[in-house]
Amino acid sequence: MFITLIRQWVLTPFVNYRLFHNFIRQDFFAQFTASIAGFLWLFLTPIIHIIIYAFVFSYIFQIRDPEGFGQTTFVIFMMVGYLPWFAFADAISKSTGLLIEKAPLITKVVFPVNIIPIVGTMVPYLTHGIGFGVLLVYLATQGYLSWMWLLLPVVFFLQFLFTMGLVAVLSALCVFLRDLQQLVALLVMTWFFLTPIIYPITLIESESIRSLFLLNPMHSFINLYREIVLLGEFSLINFQIIVPVSLLSYFLGGWLFMKIKNAFGDVL
Repeated sequence: MFITLIRQWVLTPFVNYRLFHNFIRQDFFAQFTASIAGFLWLFLTPIIHIIIYAFVFSYIFQIRDPEGFGQTTFVIFMMVGYLPWFAFADAISKSTGLLIEKAPLITKVVFPVNIIPIVGTMVPYLTHGIGFGVLLVYLATQGYLSWMWLLLPVVFFLQFLFTMGLVAVLSALCVFLRDLQQLVALLVMTWFFLTPIIYPITLIESESIRSLFLLNPMHSFINLYREIVLLGEFSLINFQIIVPVSLLSYFLGGWLFMKIKNAFGDVL
C-alpha cells in the first residue's frame, strides 16, 4: 500500500500532464489578471526589494559587509538567501488555503486531487525563480560567475521537493484543522528569523548555538546558495543534510496526502 501510494504521488504530474499543465498555466497567469504592469512585476518585484533592503540595511542600519565573503556587500549577501526563501515561504503560506479554495471543484468534479499541492508549490517557485534568475544575471556581470553555478538547479530542485512535501501535509491537514491557517503564518514568520537571511550567522558568537542551526534545513539551503554563488564553493555537510531531508519530506508528505485524500470530499 505504501509503495502504491508513493508511486501514484510521484507519477501524478506525468500521468496527468495535460491537467497539470492547465492548472499551472491558469494559476500562474491568474497572478497578473487585471494588472497594468503584468509580467513586468516578475522583474520589478525583486528589483524593488533589492533597492528597499539596500536603503534600510546599508544606509539606515549601516550593517557591515559579512565576514568570509570577500568584497560582497551585505545587500547582495542577503538577497542571495532571501529570494530562494521567498519562494519557500510563499508556497508554505498559500498551502493552507489550496484545497479549501478549490472545494467547489473537489466536491463536484472527479479529478486527481493530489495534483493541487504540486501545482501549489510549482507556481511560487516559477514566479520567484524568475526573480532569482534576474539577480544571478546581475551577479554574473559583476564577476561572480563560475562553473559551480551548475549546481544551483540541483539545490533549487531539492528545496522544491522539500517544500512540496510540507505543502502536501499542510494543505491536507488544513481541511480538518482550519486553525492551522493562523499557526502556519506564525510559523513562517518565526522560521524566517531563525534562518540567517537578514543577518550573517557570524553574528552569533557561541559555536554551540551555531551548530543548532544545522537542525534547520533552510539554513543549509541558504548557506549552499551563498557559497555556490558568491564564493564558488560547495559545502558537503549542508548537502548531506538537504538530500535526505528533502526526499523524506517529499515522500512522507505525499504519502500522507494520498492516504487521507478520499476524506476531503466529506469535510469540504
